[in-house]
Amino acid sequence: MKVVIVGGVAGGATAAARIRRLDEQAEIIVFERSGYISYANCGLPYYIGDVITEPEALTLQTPQSFFTRFRVNMKVHHEVTSIHPERKTVSVTNLENGEVFEESYDKLLLSPGAKPTQPPVPGVGLEQLFTLRTVEDTFRIKEYINEHHPKSVVLAGGGFIGLELAENLRHLGMDVTIVQRPKQLLNPFDPDMAAFIHSEMRRQGIQLVLGHTVEGFAESHGGVDVLLKGASPLHADMVVLAIGVTPDSALAKAAGLELGMKGSIVVNDRMETSVPDIYAVGDAVQVRHFVTGLDALLPLAGPANKQGRIAADNICGGNSHYQGSQGSSIVKLFDLTAASTGINETSAKNAGLITDKVILSPMSHAGYYPGGKVMTMKVIFEKDTYRLLGAQIVGYEGVDKRIDVLATAIRAGMKATELKDLDLAYAPPYSSAKDPVNMAGYMIDNIAAGVLKQWFLEDLDTLPKDGSVTLLDTRTVGEYKRGHIEGFQLIPVDELRERLSEIDKNKPVYVICQSGLRSYISTRILAGSGYECYNFAGGFRFYDAVMNDRRLIEAATPCGMDQ
Repeated sequence: MKVVIVGGVAGGATAAARIRRLDEQAEIIVFERSGYISYANCGLPYYIGDVITEPEALTLQTPQSFFTRFRVNMKVHHEVTSIHPERKTVSVTNLENGEVFEESYDKLLLSPGAKPTQPPVPGVGLEQLFTLRTVEDTFRIKEYINEHHPKSVVLAGGGFIGLELAENLRHLGMDVTIVQRPKQLLNPFDPDMAAFIHSEMRRQGIQLVLGHTVEGFAESHGGVDVLLKGASPLHADMVVLAIGVTPDSALAKAAGLELGMKGSIVVNDRMETSVPDIYAVGDAVQVRHFVTGLDALLPLAGPANKQGRIAADNICGGNSHYQGSQGSSIVKLFDLTAASTGINETSAKNAGLITDKVILSPMSHAGYYPGGKVMTMKVIFEKDTYRLLGAQIVGYEGVDKRIDVLATAIRAGMKATELKDLDLAYAPPYSSAKDPVNMAGYMIDNIAAGVLKQWFLEDLDTLPKDGSVTLLDTRTVGEYKRGHIEGFQLIPVDELRERLSEIDKNKPVYVICQSGLRSYISTRILAGSGYECYNFAGGFRFYDAVMNDRRLIEAATPCGMDQ
């Protein structure tokens, strides 16, 4: 059997190694147009920021090392220019000498990945304008920085690569501005959770210009003007386009393969395309979302590796199936860690799901053990069925552990109420006897039992202002003085039982505290005395972070960083 693989890196290189482990006699050829067949995409920003200092550290395998171990013929600087399914060949150009030839195959695997999205606007192609996808892109950016010593940069786009690059360029001492059309960074997060991400970026000196559309680029004073719709241009010494990626599917389209959303390659759960004996994996393929069951594009390294293995199994006569992607991801942003899995509240509603949620602020480990830090968790589940849909966590220590537990629970089909039953490891330096994941489960179980009734930030503007409801803040006097929501009367939780006469029993009571715990205790006191009451999800800490972020986004005025 002869297998030709187009593209290395995560999907292609994984498939090549797996095919060899399953079939010692197979002839395997990989064509890679760049000079690197297996490299750490996710590490590229950290090389630019001098966190990774050795270029060799980015290349996981070389053509020689791959051949030595797996006897796979890795041909770098070779571009496959067309596929001929009718005669089972591909046309290849050797980019080093211009030689053109055809290579036959029994099985063909496409792993072309995705390319940085470049908007059709004036100025794309300027010397000071960069994209980041390959090792070569990384070296080009690094060489430009070392040679020209730019003091300012605009990053067009606020996804994972853009934010990781922002951190690393900031560490190099550059003034960094992020501009993008949505009014938030990192779309896997809901806007309310993104507020905590925005706060950290601003704290580190990153200028955020959100809700603005880039209309083009123009060379100016040795740098670049980033032209914005309806606003003054942003000026910087260099610009990096990081507005997302587009499936690199030109080969597949020309060969007549079925394409899906955004031109992605349609595959079944065996990673087979619409043409016999042609498989596809990685960022270029359309997948099924594990949670919604809908078609999705999730360009992440983990799914690409899994898909490469599954395609290899089936190429070798197996029967492996891809169960779908759920988009688990995590990113380091200076001191902060932000992670998500499944779908967020916005996506759930767009998919027509009726949702509920809990928002909590647990400590990373036992409060009495030094060094614990608060994290913010948001867990989304389906109303009535309590099916887990997704989770988002922003914090410091322990975020990775909790998001992985929640990702596993979603994959296992657990109900949100069952999170309370998970038997998780505990010692004071690592967690609490009631782990944050357990706490989310307790809260959801209380909702299911009718013990906890909630109200949310989006309800605030619709609460009656005519005195027909009671608005109650149960924090301390000092906390209340430092900031509160207009119209909320203060009765600290520890004084509540003695002051029930101050609250009209005929009116619903909407309660808030700093994190949601004291207000929950207050609702139980009130409910035990015959009151109808609702607890604010997230607490004043959450309210204050989101509202402050909204004010800063609306007040932000783009300006050149050298002005």
